[in-house]
Amino acid sequence: MSKVLELAQINLHGTATSSAEAIDEAGRILVQTGAVTAEYPRYMHDRESVVSTYMGNFLAIPHGTNEAKGNIASSAVSIIRYPEGIDWNGKPVKFVVGVAGLNNEHLAILSSIARVFTDKELVARMERATSVDEVLDIFGRVNA
Repeated sequence: MSKVLELAQINLHGTATSSAEAIDEAGRILVQTGAVTAEYPRYMHDRESVVSTYMGNFLAIPHGTNEAKGNIASSAVSIIRYPEGIDWNGKPVKFVVGVAGLNNEHLAILSSIARVFTDKELVARMERATSVDEVLDIFGRVNA
């Protein structure tokens, strides 16, 4: 698996005010990296309409449906922080992690994300981070 997270894929100042806008914002980063086609974010919305990607601990992990597989060129992650939080169907979200996983790589990616967000100290570090370098350091495991 190649690197799935680069500095350009991290945004500490998301501008979305709703879950739909946040999915668009996360998807746009994945498209800009060339990891997915311009159609991929639509599949992220499709998944969200079937089952919420809210995970708890201020985290949502939007990703495409199985039908999106043909729209993924390489595995990638986008991370967006919303310091003030946004409403995700009644739940507070401060971090949106968009995921595109080629083949079965999404399982390892999701596992790495879960390791970060189940550690309260790492979540606190994410909230306090003042640079994308700090976030990349916290998420270094996602590239391992």
